[in-house]
Amino acid sequence: MNTSGENLLEVEDLCIAVKGAGLDVIKHVSFSIRSGEIVGIVGESGSGKTLAARSVIRLLPEGIEATSGRIAFEGEDVLGMSPRKLRKLRGSRVGMVFQEPMTSLNPSMLLERQLDEALALHCRLPSATRQEMILDMLRRVGLEEPKRALTSYPHEFSGGMRQRIMLASVMLLKPSFLIADEPTTALDAVVQRDVLELMVGLTREQGTAVMLISHDLSMVARYCDRIIVMCRGEVVETGDCKTLLENPQHPYTRKLLGAMPKRGPERSFAQDEAPLVSVRDLVVDYPGRRKLLRREPPHRALHGISLDIAPGQVVAMVGSSGSGKTTLGQALAGLVKPSGGSIGFDGKPIDRAQTSYWDYRFNCQMIFQDPYSSLDPRDTIGRIVGEPLRHVRDMNKVSRAARVAEVLEEVQLGRDYADRFPHELSGGQRQRVAIARAIVRRPRFVIADEAVSALDVTVRAQILDLFADLQNRHGFSCLFISHDLGVVEQVADRVVVMDKGKIVEEGDRSAVFDNPQHPFTRKLLSVVPALEAAPGGGVRLQWRLDIPGHGSEITQSSALATTETI
Repeated sequence: MNTSGENLLEVEDLCIAVKGAGLDVIKHVSFSIRSGEIVGIVGESGSGKTLAARSVIRLLPEGIEATSGRIAFEGEDVLGMSPRKLRKLRGSRVGMVFQEPMTSLNPSMLLERQLDEALALHCRLPSATRQEMILDMLRRVGLEEPKRALTSYPHEFSGGMRQRIMLASVMLLKPSFLIADEPTTALDAVVQRDVLELMVGLTREQGTAVMLISHDLSMVARYCDRIIVMCRGEVVETGDCKTLLENPQHPYTRKLLGAMPKRGPERSFAQDEAPLVSVRDLVVDYPGRRKLLRREPPHRALHGISLDIAPGQVVAMVGSSGSGKTTLGQALAGLVKPSGGSIGFDGKPIDRAQTSYWDYRFNCQMIFQDPYSSLDPRDTIGRIVGEPLRHVRDMNKVSRAARVAEVLEEVQLGRDYADRFPHELSGGQRQRVAIARAIVRRPRFVIADEAVSALDVTVRAQILDLFADLQNRHGFSCLFISHDLGVVEQVADRVVVMDKGKIVEEGDRSAVFDNPQHPFTRKLLSVVPALEAAPGGGVRLQWRLDIPGHGSEITQSSALATTETI
C-alpha cells in the first residue's frame, strides 16, 4: 500500500483512439497523482477529460480503445489487468462519481439494494453489519431519515440528495482513489458547495486521492491542490492551483480564465417609468400526489410574488433549487396557470378573454434550459426558428424566410444553418438556435430559464456576450433565471432572490452583491468568487463571504473549508 506522498496513479504517454479509424482522441497524455492529493482536470467539452479519467479503470465507451502508453495504479499495470482483477479494482480501490446521478442509480431498485450491492460483492460481512454501515454513511452525507431512505427510490430525492447518495455508495468501500466526473454541474450554488465539501471531507478523512473533472475553474481552484489543463486531447499545462491561476503560461489556459464571468457595466433606468411587466400577489399551487384512497394536500410553489420589470431591463431571479424560480417563469409565459394574483403587461391586465392576452403572448418568448429537448429533432433549424412567425399576418413565405435568415446571422450562425437538424449542432450552437427562435418575432419580453447552465465556460461566455448584444440592439426586457451567481453578476441590472416560494431580497445588482441584507442572500454569496486580475496575466479568486457553520460537519475542521485568497 502506498504511503502519503507517493504516486498512487501514474499515466505515461497515453494514446486513446477510435477503433479502425486511426483517429486519436487522447494524444500522449502523461500525469501522476499522489496519495491523498486532490487534482483537478479542466478544459472545454470535448477536450478529453472524461476519457482520460475513464481509462484509469478501463471504462471506455465501445469503439474507443487505448492504443499505447502505460497506466499504473499502486504499481500495477491497469491496461494489462485480467477481467477478474479489474472487478476487484473497480469500486473497492477506485470509485467513480458520475455527472448525472439519476442515470447512475437504478430507477427500479430500492436504495438499500443498490447501496448493498457493492458491499456484498467486495466485503464478506453479515447482512446486518452491511446495513449498519450503509445507515451510518447515509447519516454522514446528510440524510435526515436514513432508514426511510433505504425503502425509497432515486426519483423521490432532489438532485443534491441523489448526488449525496451516489457519493455515499462510492465511499462505503473506502477506495484509495476517487474519480469525480462533473459531480455538481446540474446543482445550484449552495447545494454544489455542500456536496463538494462533503466529498472533500470524506476523502480527507479516509486519505483518498481525488481526480476532479470540471469546466468550473472557480470550483477547482477552491478544492484542488493541482490543476491539469487539457485541450483537444492533450495536456497543455499543469501546476499547483495558485501558481497556475495567477500566472498561466499557455494561451488556452488564459482563454479559459478570460471566459470566467465578470461584473458588467452599470445601466440606469428612469425611476418614474411604468413597468413593462407587473406581477402582483402571484400564487401557484400544484395538486398533491394521489394515494390509494386519498390525495395529498396541494403544494404551494409561489407565495404571493410581486415584481416589476422595466422596459429594456434585465432582472435576474436567483435562489436554490425548489425556490420557485422556474415556476414563476412558466407562469409568466403562460405554461403554468396561477392559482391567484395578477400579471400585467404594458399597463394592461392579462386576461384570456381580452385581446391584450394575445398581444402579451406574442410579445413574451422563452429560452429553455436544455435546447436539445426543446428543439424538435424532426424539423430543420429554419422551420424551428420560423415557427413563431406563423401568426404574423403581414408576413408571407418570402418575408418569413428573410427574417429567419436575418436572425440566424444575428446569432452568428449564418443562413446556411437553416437546412440543418438539431443533432448536427453542438450544444452552444443549439442554444444560439433557441435564442434565435425567441427573438425572431422581435418580442418585448424574454424569459431565459437557466439558458447557459449546461454550457462549458468558453461557450457560456460567447452566449452571454451574444445575449447582451441582442438585448442592447433590440431593447427587450428579460427575466433571467439562474443559479449561477457569477453569470448573474455579469448580465443583471436588478437581482431578485427567492427562497421557498417567496422573494426574500431584491435590489440593484451592486446593492445585492456588495451589501446583502437577508441571511439567505449572504449564504448564496458565500459560494461566489470575486475575480481580481493578477500581475502574471491570470486571476486571483477571493471569496466574498463565508457563513460560520455553513457546510457539513465533516469539513468544518478542514483547511479547505476556510475563507482564503487562492
